[in-house]
Amino acid sequence: MDVSRLVTLNAAYARTIDTEQFEQWPELFHEDCLYKVTTAENVAQGMEAGVMYADSRAMLQDRVSALRTANIYERQRYRHIVGLPIVLGETGDTAEVETPFLIVRIMRDGVMDVFATGCYRDKVKPNGAGELRFVERIAVCDGSRFDTLVAIPF
Repeated sequence: MDVSRLVTLNAAYARTIDTEQFEQWPELFHEDCLYKVTTAENVAQGMEAGVMYADSRAMLQDRVSALRTANIYERQRYRHIVGLPIVLGETGDTAEVETPFLIVRIMRDGVMDVFATGCYRDKVKPNGAGELRFVERIAVCDGSRFDTLVAIPF
């Protein structure tokens, strides 16, 4: 797997969320996919329940719809700092990849906090057009507490 293509995919992912172009976020996934936000503590205990969970692109689209029209939360946005991906293994055209992240949350009043750190554990493969897309993205957060509603994707 070409690491530069993985860097490009991660940069597009972060930019989509950071610029609040949420409707484009599901397009970075295959139709059949898994997206989950969990904690390192849960993973270590074998209880990988998700704070956020979707098992199809349609569920990701529903998440965006809810974010835009139904969820009520304090205005905020994110800024991602994404590290370099490392390919842990490959099976056929699918790569298992791990990428560290840091997310700064910016509240409507301008206050900035480190919101989350962790790593993305991904399965990535090309779509029909040859563009890399996520088959699976699990955001494993180092901390186990979030001080606000988790509304925006990680």
